[in-house]
Amino acid sequence: MAGALLDTLFSQSAVGLHVLDTELRVVRVNALSDSVPTDRIVGLHFTEAYRLEDPEEAERLLRGVLESGSPVLNQMIRGRLAGAPGPGRSLTVTLHRLDDASGRPLGLLAAVVDVNERVKAQARSKCLESVRKEVGRSLDVATTCEGLVAALVPQFAQFAVVEMVDEVLRGAEPPISPLKPDVPLRRAAVRGTESDDLVGELRRLPEHTPFALAVTDLRPRLIALDRNTPWLGTDPATARLTEATGAHSLIVVPLKLHGGVLGLVSLYRNQDAEPYDAYDLTLAVTAAAHAALSIENALRYARDHVIASTVQRRLLPQDDRVRIAVETAHVLLPGPNSGCWFDTIGLSGARTALVIGNVAGQGLQTAITMGQLRTVIHALAGLDLQPDEVLARLNETADRLALERRSLPPGDSLHHQTLTATCLYAVYDPFTRTCTMARAGHPAPVAVAPDGRPVPVDVPEGPPLFSEDSAPFATAAVELEEGSVLAFLTEALLSADRSVAGVQDALARPDRPLKELCDAVVYHLPAETQPDGAALLLARTGVVPPDRVATWELPHDRTTPAMARTLVRDRLESWNLGEDTIEATELIVSELITNAVRYGTPPLRLRLLLDRSLTCEVHDTSPVVPHLRHARTVDEGGRGLFIVSQLATHWGTRYGAGGKALWTEQEIPADDAP
Repeated sequence: MAGALLDTLFSQSAVGLHVLDTELRVVRVNALSDSVPTDRIVGLHFTEAYRLEDPEEAERLLRGVLESGSPVLNQMIRGRLAGAPGPGRSLTVTLHRLDDASGRPLGLLAAVVDVNERVKAQARSKCLESVRKEVGRSLDVATTCEGLVAALVPQFAQFAVVEMVDEVLRGAEPPISPLKPDVPLRRAAVRGTESDDLVGELRRLPEHTPFALAVTDLRPRLIALDRNTPWLGTDPATARLTEATGAHSLIVVPLKLHGGVLGLVSLYRNQDAEPYDAYDLTLAVTAAAHAALSIENALRYARDHVIASTVQRRLLPQDDRVRIAVETAHVLLPGPNSGCWFDTIGLSGARTALVIGNVAGQGLQTAITMGQLRTVIHALAGLDLQPDEVLARLNETADRLALERRSLPPGDSLHHQTLTATCLYAVYDPFTRTCTMARAGHPAPVAVAPDGRPVPVDVPEGPPLFSEDSAPFATAAVELEEGSVLAFLTEALLSADRSVAGVQDALARPDRPLKELCDAVVYHLPAETQPDGAALLLARTGVVPPDRVATWELPHDRTTPAMARTLVRDRLESWNLGEDTIEATELIVSELITNAVRYGTPPLRLRLLLDRSLTCEVHDTSPVVPHLRHARTVDEGGRGLFIVSQLATHWGTRYGAGGKALWTEQEIPADDAP
């Protein structure tokens, strides 16, 4: 029975059974392969019989079992049967010591199982899991392509190339297959070679090659490579690459989506790996499909980002306007955040409103919300309100915008997206050299004196826009020396440690041009400080030149309008303004002074300011404001402000601690401009 059992076991078992003597030579073996007779194995050392990749480690393993008697179960090794064709395979070996009746070792029983296909299936599954993990984590096309080759090399391919249709990388829609031969492809990612210069290379696919065929019918190709491969003669670049890498097997898979061609994935294996098979082709197609979806998401995000960025930039000031008493400069750092905004708004009395804000989020809707808030700021600035009143009314508008968003249908993607925004509004008055500020959840500005000393700026923080906090906004006034620099920044520029100190260090020489100071602030920031984009607005304070302003204290009586007309004419003539401008200004001043004498209270002050426009201001201490009305034909009065509104480009009323000021602005003809 024992002999029959052994004969049956060695003849029928699917497991490779080997009886080894104490010298680890094969003394009996069952039929392992049709291509290798058993008599060629008998007598060989076990490591020679299997051409193991690590024979020394296998020798130690066998000797250990022979000496200790402790069995080894399912130990993984790599090798191939002596004389068998092809590369090494994955094998498991189970070792038991054979003892005689007295316990003396006679040799080993080695059971070898070919688990190559199982190991390959596990490797494919692990590789596919790596693709799903690495590809699609970023909304950048280049990063997505790099993630694909990183997931495939070296566990699935020794060399991988991802090529993208060049016009698709530039934002165009993917062309419908078949792809024309003259359409260029750009190498977006390469892995498995030291030739970094391959990335970014542009090429056109040679005709009658697997690459050209794959983008024609959108079907993958599995090709064996050797020196006699016919199409390599028409594709010298691939021929050189194949020779340099020693590749013997190639898979070409089109990156396709909805019938459009995104690009190609080329996967090579060299002599160190088995040739690709049909199962490998299935994995490559699955990985390429996953990558194509991720690339489409990245391209869609890139297009949306371009649109949002374009809208954002069109809504922002296109240049730094030169004003009579404030010099400004700005920089907008790139990033997905499309809600950063800044502004400089000219106000009456040579004052300037300095605004910076940020709507949290990205995309077109964020840019639209930013544009809505900026438009409201412009409208409120024209009312000459205090900064805290401007923010209070802006917050009311924000509440209405939030209510409109909550009123959208539940299926709308914006319905569940909350709005968050911050804003800082400041007004600089060059006559008092005072900057009055209020902020809604926004960082306070950074200020430095003309000699580089930091200037403390303590502005009470109000609640952000769109928040449920109903706390009132508060203002703070800071008196600044002429030549001081104020830096208004979004939160992203102040999130790093010592960031305020870094900004102050960058502004330590405020006499430099503001553009250089903007760059210096950016240079002082860590590289990761503004990953989402940021905005910076710099303002250098000044005063109105004495030769561009005239101020008179006037008596409060009936002769004052005539006196004012004379003073105005003399001053405007000294400014070399035209007669039409002088006559219009005389009439404006006459009407404003007449109203102030009739309805206002002393003291009475007249001020002329010459900039790109001519400003007239009449100050008195009465809180009563005259109103524009249309006088009837038989009325003897009531036409003064109507005349003023027709002669002036802009006019309005500004309140202060000591009363009010009626002001007008007139455009100056180009020939009369200073």
